Amino acid sequence: MKYGISLLGGVLIMPLLLFGQAKKVKSTDSRLDKLKAEAVAAVEANKVQAQQINDMLFSFSELGFQEEESFKYLTNLLEKEGFTVQKGVSGIPTAWIATWGSGKPLIAVGSDIDCIPKASQKPGVAYKDPIVEGAPGHGEGHNSGQALNIVAVLAVKKLMEREKIPGTLMLWPGVAEELVGTKAFYVRDGYFKDVDACIFTHVGNNLAVSWGDNGNNGLVSVKFNFEGQAAHAAGAPWRGRSALDAVELMNIGWNFRREHLELTQRSHYVVSDGGDQPNVVPSKAAVWYYFRERTYPKIKKLFETGVKIAEGAAMMTDTKFTYEILGSAWPVHTNRPIAAAMYDNIKKVGLPTWSDDDQLLARASQLELQAPKAEGLAMKLDSVGLPTSSAPVVMMGGQAMTPMGGGSDDIADISWSLPTVVLRYPSNIPGLPGHHWANAISMATPIAHKGIVAGAKAEAMTLLDMLMKPEIIKEAWAYYKDEQTKDIKYEPLITSKEKPAIYLNQKIMAEFKPKLEPFYYDPGKYKTYLEQLKITYPTVRDDQREAVKKQIAKEKSTAAKLSSSRSGE
Repeated sequence: MKYGISLLGGVLIMPLLLFGQAKKVKSTDSRLDKLKAEAVAAVEANKVQAQQINDMLFSFSELGFQEEESFKYLTNLLEKEGFTVQKGVSGIPTAWIATWGSGKPLIAVGSDIDCIPKASQKPGVAYKDPIVEGAPGHGEGHNSGQALNIVAVLAVKKLMEREKIPGTLMLWPGVAEELVGTKAFYVRDGYFKDVDACIFTHVGNNLAVSWGDNGNNGLVSVKFNFEGQAAHAAGAPWRGRSALDAVELMNIGWNFRREHLELTQRSHYVVSDGGDQPNVVPSKAAVWYYFRERTYPKIKKLFETGVKIAEGAAMMTDTKFTYEILGSAWPVHTNRPIAAAMYDNIKKVGLPTWSDDDQLLARASQLELQAPKAEGLAMKLDSVGLPTSSAPVVMMGGQAMTPMGGGSDDIADISWSLPTVVLRYPSNIPGLPGHHWANAISMATPIAHKGIVAGAKAEAMTLLDMLMKPEIIKEAWAYYKDEQTKDIKYEPLITSKEKPAIYLNQKIMAEFKPKLEPFYYDPGKYKTYLEQLKITYPTVRDDQREAVKKQIAKEKSTAAKLSSSRSGE
């Protein structure tokens, strides 16, 4: 009888417990929703700060490893906001880590800061018009990510202080991303070993996040140095052993070998040292290669092939060679649970409201650069990305091949070390070439500013999710351990011997920094960089305006015909 009463009591108590838990969850969700609304409002209120950070970094136009002004500006700003800043991370003068808060979770928030060679461009101008001819410029858009992150993190920091929410926020820069030169070193040196999750931001043309294998390549960046013997090129050439001949033979050998490499590979090179002058047989020369592939074993194999070809070139010219690894990146793999949480927030934020001027600049630029489409800026959100299929595709000749890849990003090394997602935000114009002056057109204009604010809102809400819902990070680690790294383990492409190539781009910046300094943005005098440069927004030629009008008329005509056809059905 007692047993029956006990059982009955349990039956009665269980619904009460479940009701209590449901009430607690509802209360937590309600509080979180209110805090998210506050964070969104705070980001909107600080959009001028986001614009100023963006425009300031745009004006510095600093190449990888030489981001000196960006370093000073960002670290000073963060120190004033109460962050503890560790400088010179991994022996890189322009690298830093800024932390605030205490305890777990520790969430890292990062974005790149370097720019592109010879990509100087006046913002808001829909045709080539450099600020400084031949100078570097933000032809990728890396000037925008830190603006997004800082505004988002400051909004969350304010709420954490008031609400006494435990956790630590960590801001950091991707130095020399275009050289894939630093993030593998950050991982190797232990700067991410205690981090629970990472949000990375990268400029794009939509507000989006994906998860899984994103289909891109990893790579290893290698410089081959050849050494021969100098001689008078006319008087006694037989006494010389040309290092430049070795470089040229290596390149010839590699280009012949391409036909017999797997279709997924991407490889490219520049001759970084071709000798001093024609009448002296070059005793030293160098060639710099990027070897890209879809998997770690294939990257290693491609690199080993390159070393063999270099060895053959040295044997043919009776020279010696050495090589140095300048950077590396794995193929990216991002986290599903965090991406799912972030995409829910992206849907709440939505795309910015683009003005007619924004769309005119975008369409005119697309037509100028002969983009595949000239439809202007994104008007519809992307869906959350699904992973690229890992199933091999059987090609002609019986080759089992993973899907084709393309570019690389060393955020991958962090993504293989802990749960990571990449938030893309709509600050660039769709369909432009990439790594090109044209990709700088929008990057200090209302297009960039609106995209940053939209991205910051989504990021701030996602940070609050991770701080207040421990299950997200728990699920993120379960995905990382049980799915992502179940069969594939991260092995660095660099060793303990390699050092970051901090000497790269020194000569270029020494030449152009004095020419760029007069154009550094002064937010104390000017509301925007466009105002400082006296640029009318948008600046579009008459023929471009006419071309845009024709394009719009064509689209309307096509839409009308399609509508008529459907109504006829």
